[in-house]
Amino acid sequence: MQSFEGPKEECGVFGVWAPEEDVAQLTFFGLFALQHRGQESAGIAVSNLHRIMVYKDMGLVSQVFDEATLKSLPGRLAIGHTRYSTTGASVWHNAQPTFKATQQGGLALAHNGNLTNTHELEAWLAELAPSERVPEKKTMDSTNDTSLVTAIMATFGDEPLESVAMQVLPRLKGAFCLTFMTERTLYAARDPQGFRPLVLGRLSNGWVVASETAALDIVGASFVREVEPGEFIAIDERGLRTQRFAEAKPKGCIFEYVYLARPDTTIAGHGVHSVRVRIGRKLAEEYPVDADLVIPVPESGTPSAIGYAQGSGIPYGQGLVKNAYVGRTFIQPSQTIRQLGIRLKLNPLREVIEGKRLVVVDDSIVRGNTQRALVRMLREAGAKEVHIRISSPPVEWPCFYGIDFATRAELIAPGLTVDEIRRSLGADSLGYISLDGLTEATQVPADQLCRACFDGKYPNSIPPAQAELLNLEEAK
Repeated sequence: MQSFEGPKEECGVFGVWAPEEDVAQLTFFGLFALQHRGQESAGIAVSNLHRIMVYKDMGLVSQVFDEATLKSLPGRLAIGHTRYSTTGASVWHNAQPTFKATQQGGLALAHNGNLTNTHELEAWLAELAPSERVPEKKTMDSTNDTSLVTAIMATFGDEPLESVAMQVLPRLKGAFCLTFMTERTLYAARDPQGFRPLVLGRLSNGWVVASETAALDIVGASFVREVEPGEFIAIDERGLRTQRFAEAKPKGCIFEYVYLARPDTTIAGHGVHSVRVRIGRKLAEEYPVDADLVIPVPESGTPSAIGYAQGSGIPYGQGLVKNAYVGRTFIQPSQTIRQLGIRLKLNPLREVIEGKRLVVVDDSIVRGNTQRALVRMLREAGAKEVHIRISSPPVEWPCFYGIDFATRAELIAPGLTVDEIRRSLGADSLGYISLDGLTEATQVPADQLCRACFDGKYPNSIPPAQAELLNLEEAK
């Protein structure tokens, strides 16, 4: 089926240590708040201090877990995971958390991100445990590298896991936010660049770690701080212990502010909703247009559309209605349904847009399918003019740190001018926010952001085969 969807974040992770709480229920609610980060599988691992139980399956969090299942998972600590996979890897076997038996007991692990040195890690695993079956080769999804890390940690015999982690974590390259656990201890770690967000929260009688602050809010945990890049945390009955496994070199993903994170999340001290409104104001400053109405592509385009309206003085309105109940489907649609495309998710309010010159604000253009169909649909509904405004710069480079963008050959921006893209979309005008303008709106210094999908400057190593492929594509 032709994709009308934007970029995908690989996963969301959650962990809780709370001996007096129903930790499975808390983890369920935490994952529910992180559902936007992954919608193909979900899983929870729970320990009652004696054994770890793992339950995971394909589907949304609310489809995988019901009240009876959660009641069958009693415990004092838990981790959870919700996952989006790349094409071809959406199978039960790849759901997380992963589990491995060790000489000391069980080890369950959940991962958000993408490792870039799996070949080195596979070689290391072969040295540590020659008889260990190396997990199947990676295809640029986060599951196989999760299995790999779990297998490596399980090979260290009776060494304490904290000691093992301090040996393993420095050797991981790329993006990783980990929550993992033994029968008695909850652990969390974040890569030295801090590509993906990870936060620490406090319950009245316990601790929580989660991908976003919104997950803390839903379980009633107070925000304590972000897990620092290069930090390793352990939590058990002795309390919280922290140590550093690498020097912090912050390079937070700028796309979290544009699209990936929930608007009610805070990253690096900045509310995501406020950042997106500032992006819209900056976009209005950089690409003004004479129009009658500003409308968003819901939901991710809404805050920036509000900002554009504020900055331009053009009225803001709702011109598109989103079907909140359309999600991923595993049923192959008929040709008739396939041709409906974006209409399955969005429908125009004809009485609002008919005869109007519209400014349509969206978060990004990846392949251009969504915007092309959207422009056609708005014109059919009577729009006089359609001016597209994008709250991110052109996406020209793939991501190797946990976002499923298209390959560079599939992206619409490389090799085309903005006007050529405009003509391809059928819009009257097209304006992308500048990279400097976007960076200014985040209020985070440029040298502390990863902007590689926009400028091709990767702050960390990328897989050799992918680097070779990029060089070949650039040479064309």
